[in-house]
Amino acid sequence: MIPRLGRKYNVELETTSKPNQEYRTEEYARLGLPVAPAIMVGDELVAQSCDVAEEKVEAAICRHLGLPEPAPQKKGILDRLLRG
Repeated sequence: MIPRLGRKYNVELETTSKPNQEYRTEEYARLGLPVAPAIMVGDELVAQSCDVAEEKVEAAICRHLGLPEPAPQKKGILDRLLRG
């Protein structure tokens, strides 16, 4: 999802991956960054320790770039039944 949105909006993405133990150190806590897994767009924390819908990440990218947020996609009856 993230690489596809990066290409769509022509934005640079940075992925940080460390062993889980490093995210729980005092040194990391002093940085003021969220505990992984997390998605940040600029200074906005979009999601932390949970799944996130692509639409939510795309809306955050648009806000960051000063673009209008995409219209919510209409979901069909089958999609609503399967996803709850």
